[in-house]
Amino acid sequence: MNKIIGRSIGETSLTKIDFVSKEMPKVGEYVSIEYDEKKILGMIESLIRGNVAINKDIFDPKTITKIKNLEGNDYYIKGSVKVLGDIEDNLKIPKTPAPPGSLIKTASSDDLKKLFQTPKSLKLGTLISQDDIEVKVDLEKMFSRHLAILAMTGAGKSNTVSVVVDEILSYSGCVVIFDMHSEYNINFKNGESKIIKPEINPIYMTLSEIKQLAHISSSAYIQERYLNEAYRLAKDELKEGSTKNQNFIKMMKNYLNSWESGEKLFRGKEVKETKQIVDVLNKLGDLNARYSSILNISAGNILSHFELGKANIIDLGSVDETAAEIIVSHILRNALKNNKEWLKNPESEKLSLTHPVFFVLEEAHILAPKNRNTNCKLWISRIAREGRKFGLGLCLVSQSPKSIDPDSLSQANNMIILRLVEPKDQHHVQSASESLSDDLVKQLPSLNIGEAIILGLMSKIPALVKISEHENKKFGQDLNVIDLWQKKKEEQKQKIKDQNDEFLSLGGDY
Repeated sequence: MNKIIGRSIGETSLTKIDFVSKEMPKVGEYVSIEYDEKKILGMIESLIRGNVAINKDIFDPKTITKIKNLEGNDYYIKGSVKVLGDIEDNLKIPKTPAPPGSLIKTASSDDLKKLFQTPKSLKLGTLISQDDIEVKVDLEKMFSRHLAILAMTGAGKSNTVSVVVDEILSYSGCVVIFDMHSEYNINFKNGESKIIKPEINPIYMTLSEIKQLAHISSSAYIQERYLNEAYRLAKDELKEGSTKNQNFIKMMKNYLNSWESGEKLFRGKEVKETKQIVDVLNKLGDLNARYSSILNISAGNILSHFELGKANIIDLGSVDETAAEIIVSHILRNALKNNKEWLKNPESEKLSLTHPVFFVLEEAHILAPKNRNTNCKLWISRIAREGRKFGLGLCLVSQSPKSIDPDSLSQANNMIILRLVEPKDQHHVQSASESLSDDLVKQLPSLNIGEAIILGLMSKIPALVKISEHENKKFGQDLNVIDLWQKKKEEQKQKIKDQNDEFLSLGGDY
């Protein structure tokens, strides 16, 4: 028999019911209300505790002590319930509100288990309020409608990502993680980690990507003209296979030097003003110093490295943000182009990918910034809008939601929100989600590490969940700096002692 929590009070609506109780339930706990031959499911979203006699107009602590001595722990509990729908009618919102005085009971475990059991599911953890209820979400809807994992630093984002990835691997899925901090080289229970170097074959790049690496602005149209021609000729040389030069940047510089010296004509004409060519040469020299490691003419198409059943990890920890943006936008652009061709012509020999891919973007606020336009942001937005039609899923991961492009974030129709304290972060997330109520937002600062609010199409109902701890989690931990200091100090002492012992063994004397 379900436990009685309390009774509804005041005016009720189709979506919200206030209640009073004498016993303390939990925020996030599910309740049922029966009326008009319906069994309505709800979730407790807010709670307050008070005492009629001890009100806010009392200003003397001694008076409060006297009242406590007289009345003991006599208090009331008031709360609000968000109506989730008719349990027996596919969670349809009722057409009539609950009568005042209706009994509020705990929802049965059987009802909740049915709601969180779904075919092709992905297990995230258990309910915070009822740890015997496993929370499983619809993997198909999570993939097709995209996902955002948001939290302040240290709240459990990396662990949550690992749990999600491991569950996807159990279906032999293809996951690509853009690893900004080189932290995901871990063991997954259901598949291997495959580390992929951040290398791009220049043949598959665009002029805009080369321009960005060379820091040539769109307004420098004369520099762009020379770069474009050098890039085109170097690509043609690579495609013909006639070159012995393995440095693509040097190939471009050779063409630029030949025009600057007058050895060769530029598009059939002699170059009279060479300053712009020298500027391009200088910028390519800087590009070579900074980014030569990511341009590899023998790398092939990076998409061809993505394998089913593996966590394909693009290790971006060794490159700066500019290079990371280039690599991410390059991969997303080519993946979208590839998968459009794949669905139109599955037997095409041009394909590097022939299956869906789930992309995980760590530090999404850097890759898709709110206040800066980049190619990376453009392609993230396009995948967010179009990806589901072409077998491309997206997961945005960030500790700074307020800095993420709102258009991209709003396309993530599923969210796992761990602890968020910053009000601007909370507001930005709420504005991107139709399901995050004011009362649930108020719960975000009080979540413990690893606890999250689950929202979106992947779950029939919102849930407060304790995310499972990934068994091979070896990342995201703060350094134990005191132990490191002390260890280093002991090593220095031992080194000095060893040197003194060696000196004395040689007959030395102080």
